[in-house]
Amino acid sequence: MSATRPDLTDPFEIGGVPIANRVLLAPLAGIGNWFVRLQAKRHGAGLAVSEMVSSFALHYRNERTLRELLVLHPDEHPVSIQLFGHDAEVMRSGAEIAAAAGADLIDINMGCPVPKVRKTGAGAQLLRDPELALDLARAAREGSGLPVTVKLRSGISPGDRSGFDLAIRLAEEAGVSAIGFHPRAATKGHAGKPDYALTRELADRLDVPVIVSGGLSSAEAARRAYEESGADAVMIARGSLGNPWVFEELTGRREGPPSQAEVASELLWVVDRAEEHLGAERAHRYLRKFYPWYFEGIGASKQVRDELQRSADLNRARELIEAARTPVGVA
Repeated sequence: MSATRPDLTDPFEIGGVPIANRVLLAPLAGIGNWFVRLQAKRHGAGLAVSEMVSSFALHYRNERTLRELLVLHPDEHPVSIQLFGHDAEVMRSGAEIAAAAGADLIDINMGCPVPKVRKTGAGAQLLRDPELALDLARAAREGSGLPVTVKLRSGISPGDRSGFDLAIRLAEEAGVSAIGFHPRAATKGHAGKPDYALTRELADRLDVPVIVSGGLSSAEAARRAYEESGADAVMIARGSLGNPWVFEELTGRREGPPSQAEVASELLWVVDRAEEHLGAERAHRYLRKFYPWYFEGIGASKQVRDELQRSADLNRARELIEAARTPVGVA
């Protein structure tokens, strides 16, 4: 390894936008709303990317999309809004709306392996249509006036390098400012070892930052991927769920795991923000997918786990979590 290789704590730029460090929150479909992004930033992430937002929903001014997915918190900047779609003019319009909402960067999803996304011609399916992919990136740049990044897979199926080839064209022909690279085939999902050697090959080819994702389940795994891949930054996805402290570990702010009380306090913060974002009734339902990520950290028994998932309302959920923060007999 070169002695000049940057540390994860070193700043860098994406299209002229300064990023405080090289540890990023990946887009998390159905999860990465403003308070999840803000949580990552509070714990040290240099940049957080939003969950996938439909360019069509923005273009046609879908009320719920505008109200819930384009909410930005002033403390989360810089922030990237990830769009998906398969029509260049619609992407241009969607990117313009995202920029007007306050995005600092636009990211385009060209890696989603989910069949319902691929069958529309979006996500990983764009690897089959590189000319459309290039048009989408150009349209997003023109519509937003912002730096555009693209997140993609290495290919559709094992052995396929179409994502690698497209990444080079996106940087060289479409003016993309960074590439988020998940070096697994779309058909493999999250199975198998990511090909970090292929990421290194891509990083050596491109003059724009390459951000590696996939397999970064812990701080140790992220450090290893950073070294093996030669990437310019790491992008944490599922490894951050219920564990925002991974950003502190990777940026040198923490060495050991959080205490049970810290985890409980953090979960209470999440509950409060969810209520702020969605209202008490919807937040109560929405948080049922969040609670399991924190079960181990708060030392929840099976009884507590069951009751949290079945709790009547947010106030009861708070009582259960508060009990974990201050166990009986602890002053």
